[in-house]
Amino acid sequence: MKINCSKKAITDSVSIVSRAIPSRTNVTIMQCIIINAKDGNITLTANNNEFGIKNLLKGEVKEEGLIAIDAKIFESVVRRLPEGEVLIETDSNFRVIITCQSSKFNLPGRSGDDFVALPEIEKENEFTISQYTLKEIILQTIFCISTNENNVLMTGVLFEINGDKLRVAALDGHRIAIRNIELRQSYSEKKLVIPGNTLNEISRILSGEVEKSVNIIYNDQNVIFEFERTVVHSRLIQGEYFNLDQMFRMEYELKVTLKRRPFIECVERATLLIKEGDRKPVIMSFTDDNLEMRISTALGSMNENLEATKTGPDLLIGFNPRFLIEALRAIDDDDINLYLSNPRSPLFMWDENYKYTYVILPINFNNR
Repeated sequence: MKINCSKKAITDSVSIVSRAIPSRTNVTIMQCIIINAKDGNITLTANNNEFGIKNLLKGEVKEEGLIAIDAKIFESVVRRLPEGEVLIETDSNFRVIITCQSSKFNLPGRSGDDFVALPEIEKENEFTISQYTLKEIILQTIFCISTNENNVLMTGVLFEINGDKLRVAALDGHRIAIRNIELRQSYSEKKLVIPGNTLNEISRILSGEVEKSVNIIYNDQNVIFEFERTVVHSRLIQGEYFNLDQMFRMEYELKVTLKRRPFIECVERATLLIKEGDRKPVIMSFTDDNLEMRISTALGSMNENLEATKTGPDLLIGFNPRFLIEALRAIDDDDINLYLSNPRSPLFMWDENYKYTYVILPINFNNR
């Protein structure tokens, strides 16, 4: 194999596919990036047990070939090359020679024939959304997935397609995040539960530009994201996802409207008194047109009042402050509405068009 490209092109490509390299594995080929030069195209690919990434490298194929090279050392080398054209070639012993200006590296490679190629999916089921929208809905829901793999469905994000509507949801047993999107056309009903790790990496690769699109192709076992020069392949999480419509009723007795930014800043100040791992709730007292927030821990105490417009009875209730902050950061509106019923019922946040819905369960506390 013999190829050449710019230092920027190879650095960008390696950076993208390296996201599919597992942090720990005993399978040597999974620690490698596969370079395939064929039919005038150069592709870099990495794959693990959960997802794989393939990127089309801008460059010239001088001699076709296939090689596997350790991702960690390869990425370190290309990042530190001088600016200029990079020549990558291999010999019959799978040695990889990388030359850029006066710099030359000779690295061990291995046959790429042992690499499990990313499976192809027939493009019978697919839909298209903008990079901006996909990046936005991932960031506005992903924080609600569970890190406990005892319930694997909670480690994924639901993409529910129904006609021209897309509902994206995540939950961890203590809170729920839902985003509703209008698609450009109508599609058959389908539920896809996509691993959170896959979506996290996709959100980091996406440019997030409105005018750039992502094609999402799927079947019963797999999903593929195609955008620009990159393809991300992922398995789907199998199983029947939770029935969101039956999990909660959006009923309330108390509605509170307040400014989002001062609310976030107040909760953030409260977290200054919470040690890592401590589950102390922030206490919220709704009276008249006032929200009093207070917290008391071994590090000290704090209380603060915020202006709020209240309709309904007074209420004293406690919440995990991190859950509040993460939900509020995912909302763009300047003014937000909180909907509550009693100290044991969840807090709801939604906008008038139900573009987003956030549900947070309260924490019991001893009010003395």
